[in-house]
Amino acid sequence: MEQVKSVATQRPKSNLREQLQGVKLQFIVMAAVIVIIMLFFSVMTEWSYLSPRNISNLFRQTAITGILSIGMVFVIISGEIDLSVGSMMGLLGGVAAILDVWFGLPLPLTIVLTLIAGFLLGLWNGWWVAYRKVPSFIVTLAGMLAFRGILIGITDGTTVAPTSQAMGFIGQSYLPSWFGMLLGVGSLSLYIYWQQRRRSMRQQYNLPVPMASTSLVKQAAVGVAVLSIILVLNDYRGVPTPVLLLVTFLIVGSFIASKTRLGRRVYAIGGNIEASRLSGINVEKTKLSVFAMSGFLVAVAALILSSRLGAGSPSAGNIAELDAIAACVIGGTSMAGGVGTVIGAVIGAFIMASLDNGMSMMDVPTFWQYIVKGGILLLAVWMDSATKARR
Repeated sequence: MEQVKSVATQRPKSNLREQLQGVKLQFIVMAAVIVIIMLFFSVMTEWSYLSPRNISNLFRQTAITGILSIGMVFVIISGEIDLSVGSMMGLLGGVAAILDVWFGLPLPLTIVLTLIAGFLLGLWNGWWVAYRKVPSFIVTLAGMLAFRGILIGITDGTTVAPTSQAMGFIGQSYLPSWFGMLLGVGSLSLYIYWQQRRRSMRQQYNLPVPMASTSLVKQAAVGVAVLSIILVLNDYRGVPTPVLLLVTFLIVGSFIASKTRLGRRVYAIGGNIEASRLSGINVEKTKLSVFAMSGFLVAVAALILSSRLGAGSPSAGNIAELDAIAACVIGGTSMAGGVGTVIGAVIGAFIMASLDNGMSMMDVPTFWQYIVKGGILLLAVWMDSATKARR
């Protein structure tokens, strides 16, 4: 058994080094893509694309897909897929609107009930996949159809509107300028402190550390980027509340993926499920946890969507699952499982939102938007397959 655990958990140093280099290259490529997209749409829209108002809208668009992609990336890393998140988001958004409009429940109770419903729907998907051994493609495809049908049934195919003013706080409010800047400076201070502490700990255990100048440049670049974004957002109305939620779940998701036992088990299962099972990992419980976490995040995205729309619509969340999957793949997540990062998925969501926003501003026909997004998804999967074959 000890030998099996060693095989399941050890990685050759050369492979680990190559993987880290691949991650760095992936982030460089994504940064270059973002710059190209920004410049292209800025020129095509006479620089209105970079106006503070549009940047604010762009980040709000990113929030919903980004939160969905955080849950999706864990599902894909574990070697599964979830095609039901779009319909589930529509259903949960409809439930939130019904609780708010028809029953007039207080906002905190509406939020709690919606989050519980999302968690339970995620458990439902996970139970079929983990314990009934039904392929996740089939389970979530069935969920995609069933959840949409339930939504149409409970709303009778009509839009539930208008939601209350309190409900609008989730997706339509903004942080005060001073508070947004205070949060940004505080977060950067914690980030720099954590980086310095991590560096000192690695030195203490005689582990390799990057040059001090390299670390300083990295921290300065992160600080300039964060403060610049906050200043641009403050120039319009402030940091949108959905963006704050996205950043919060990004930090929590990254911590779970890299610093917790659950995260390590998810990567292990996606990399080699049989070795993980033989090494003592409870595969079924881990997969159930992953789908439950995804369902919870879908509920959060549903609350933001209904709040932003001011209604629960039978068509809400249509093909949102494809945007989430595309965001993960563009962000470097392997469809074969075992490889991916939370921050990469969120950056992928930002790229998808940038394309949507730019093409909408240019009045590109809807069918062309679908074609472009489908082509980008195909290209990203092909690049992942080619990279995996080369490794």
